[in-house]
Amino acid sequence: MWQLIMFFIGFGFTCVGAVSIIGYLNFLPVGMGWYDFLLFIYKRPECYLLPLGSFIMILAMYKNPFSS
Repeated sequence: MWQLIMFFIGFGFTCVGAVSIIGYLNFLPVGMGWYDFLLFIYKRPECYLLPLGSFIMILAMYKNPFSS
């Protein structure tokens, strides 16, 4: 049961991180270059939720609930 809860928590983190990064992509048309964009993403804490959530989801998927 905890795998399902961890998967949903990871899914929520991944969604928040992905939506943040997609939202910040709107800075590119106003003149921000790719290098500046990547530095900006690097400094934003909510963008770290995408890899963290992905890791939690993978951990929850590959943990065997029936092992003793």
